[in-house]
Amino acid sequence: MTDPVPLPARSVRGTVWALANRFGVVARTPGELVGALTGLGPTGPAVVTRPPGAGVPAEVAELVGALRDLGHIRLVTAPGREPGSGGEAASVPAPEAASAPSGAGAAALPDGPGPAAPARPPDLDDPAAVCAADPAAVTAAYECGTGGAHGSGRADGNADGHGSGDGRGGGGADGSGGADGHGGLRAAWYRAGQSLIREQPPSGRALVLLTALGDDADPRLRPALGALSANAPWRSDWTRVRGDVSPPWPGPVAALAQGTGTWAEHLLVADQRGAIRSVHPADATPAPGTATLPVRITALAPRPDGGLLMLDERGRLHTHGESMLTDAVAATLDAHPGTALAATGTLVLAGDRHGSLHAFGHGGLHQTAAHRGRVTAVAVADGPAPLVCSGGADGTVRIWTPGRGPETTPLAERGFPVTALAVHGRTLAVAWADGLVELRRFGTHETLPLRPGPPVRAVAVTRDGSVVVGTDDSLFRVTARSPR
Repeated sequence: MTDPVPLPARSVRGTVWALANRFGVVARTPGELVGALTGLGPTGPAVVTRPPGAGVPAEVAELVGALRDLGHIRLVTAPGREPGSGGEAASVPAPEAASAPSGAGAAALPDGPGPAAPARPPDLDDPAAVCAADPAAVTAAYECGTGGAHGSGRADGNADGHGSGDGRGGGGADGSGGADGHGGLRAAWYRAGQSLIREQPPSGRALVLLTALGDDADPRLRPALGALSANAPWRSDWTRVRGDVSPPWPGPVAALAQGTGTWAEHLLVADQRGAIRSVHPADATPAPGTATLPVRITALAPRPDGGLLMLDERGRLHTHGESMLTDAVAATLDAHPGTALAATGTLVLAGDRHGSLHAFGHGGLHQTAAHRGRVTAVAVADGPAPLVCSGGADGTVRIWTPGRGPETTPLAERGFPVTALAVHGRTLAVAWADGLVELRRFGTHETLPLRPGPPVRAVAVTRDGSVVVGTDDSLFRVTARSPR
């Protein structure tokens, strides 16, 4: 028996986000969703669709066709109510849906607005109303330009929320700035929508909106959202999004690293074109030190003595500051390309595509087979007995102390690849391919989740235990409110 989930078919973004959540992927556009679902196995969830009716965007019908073309996602057509009947969108699957693969879920694609859609859209300029309203209705209203004092009566921009220019001011296609952008709320909603459309209290939505709010937003929004998010488990410290100028957005994030030693006041940010920038962890203002390499950097590992190790997309090591230790690492990675990198003052860690970890130290080389398949991330907590944390495409997080046998039980395991790791002291941050970020504390089973919305490319843990999250369009810092 399938388990249908109503989707807001009047909204292109809402449909993409809801389907992405249902399938456990992160996607901002129909194209990204189809690409993410291409690799799913033949027993993926069934999708219960309804024939397109009046008011259903053509892009939604095209998306259904693209999903059908994938071949391994089962589509079942169910009858729906007549468009404009005023009733809620039915979410009961057609009888044929019962023959869907065992255990498969179903996402119902109605031909009307989402369930419990209000007769009038919420005030889209009011953060309290936006956070408390049905998120499918908010998404559709922002797309249609209805609701609030500044509605334009039209939907701007592409499905990913980006338009021409830098997306700032004048009601640009991402909704930022100007009357048409609802003071910046719409832009923030578009950036973080896959998280916002999930069931959660208004305080949670206010927090997520804070992590996506640009510096050109109405200055009243940030304190208002701060008050609304007072009961959220996280506190928003600062946010930099695409287009910010004061302080500037450091660019799309490919890798992050919080420094120690001579790097202690530096948070290093590598973008997708090989540029490395330094910002102060406390407020993201620019710090001295930038560089541009002719290759894309996928991992950063600052060392306490001022040395900097970098891994490029081919798995080769680049260094700022040479030593016999890094020479040995570079020689090894030339022969066996790395997929993840971390370092302390006396140790360099590398992971490879076969699931092995390599620990290079002055006492020699230690290795262990940690994962099934590619090592996707590695981090190390320094100390007399360094604790290595690694994440893999196999969906596990494991810990290991070089020179000792590996732990047989994963520290964490989910059905999604790990995309990033960071550790400081007893605090570990983990990012997963479905968009979830978790804060963990060694020695406990507690986890504190956060879903920013967009794909998370990198995480860092600051010296005081806060978490910095990097995406293609944002860099932000949050701190756990609850005692940990």
